[in-house]
Amino acid sequence: MGSVRLDKVFKRFDHSAPVVNDFNLSVEDKEFVVLVGPSGCGKSTTLRMIAGLEDISEGSIFIDERRVNDVPPKDRDIAMVFQNYALYPHMTVYDNLAFGLKMRKYPKEDIKQRVTHAAGILGIGALLDRKPKALSGGQRQRVALGRAIVRQPKVFLFDEPLSNLDANLRVQMRTEISRLHNQLETTMIYVTHDQIEAMSMGDRIVVMNTGIIQQVDTPLSIYNEPANRFVAGFIGSPTMNFFEGKLTDAGGLTFTSGEGNLSLPLHSQDRSRLAQRVNSAVTLGIRPEHILAKQQNEHGRKVPVRIQVTEPVGNEIFLYFTIGPSANQYVSRIPADVQPAAGKEFDLYFDTSKLHFFDGSSGKAL
Repeated sequence: MGSVRLDKVFKRFDHSAPVVNDFNLSVEDKEFVVLVGPSGCGKSTTLRMIAGLEDISEGSIFIDERRVNDVPPKDRDIAMVFQNYALYPHMTVYDNLAFGLKMRKYPKEDIKQRVTHAAGILGIGALLDRKPKALSGGQRQRVALGRAIVRQPKVFLFDEPLSNLDANLRVQMRTEISRLHNQLETTMIYVTHDQIEAMSMGDRIVVMNTGIIQQVDTPLSIYNEPANRFVAGFIGSPTMNFFEGKLTDAGGLTFTSGEGNLSLPLHSQDRSRLAQRVNSAVTLGIRPEHILAKQQNEHGRKVPVRIQVTEPVGNEIFLYFTIGPSANQYVSRIPADVQPAAGKEFDLYFDTSKLHFFDGSSGKAL
């Protein structure tokens, strides 16, 4: 078993405001949970507290329902993979993998079996006699993973392990780590600032900001039903478009932006839910893929725009545009076979069945 529970955990440095604030989370055995958020949000500090590398200021941490606040890292039955590979440069790959087991006085045959098994899983069996300087970045990362695997811990902790790799290797190693999770059936907690990693790897995602959990849910639920404006803007690339304005009711509930450059009738699914918000300040959010180049259904509402920049990315184009006299820039994702010219007027279609609304003051989803 490898469950992890954090109960009302706080972390402060030098009596300052908490960098981790009232953190509550239960990670089930064999679950893959990703902590994601901007730099400085407290996600790595949280991971280090689970590992025992940082003391907690308040609260309790449990591993398999055993309170580990005062248990040293070596006795928590966890293994951690860091952003820097932390390999011993003078040792071979074999010795790097075996080092932790040797320190724990494991029998030589047991060490050999574990190292060989881990090397086979990671495809580095042919590298065991090499030293780290003779390895590529991806190979070094595999060795760092192997050093954790040989421990056979209850819980794996990953602290932005792919940050030093190039784009292609990052994609490859994401797949490798997900495959390892399925193969090893071990609890994994993974920290990243990259929301693509979070969306593609986690069973559940914990979105953090300023030390506070903003939302915990499956990747698709967080994407489709963000709890607040911060989550909506952080998850998704390109980011969600936001319009400040209010709801009016003149023959039907309508959103009107504060600048008056956008007016959209609400879909029937939103009317009853938001009827009490008439004349209240709200923020409308719509994802770039729901601003269409052609009217595809009855929910599409034509909005004349001025194209500022077109950004082809292969199978699609990111279209940056303004509406009316406003200088605010928004973005749409359109098929690559539609190629409007920069500086020209163009008609886009907002899918009103895909709108998100947030309270204008608190930012909470409505």
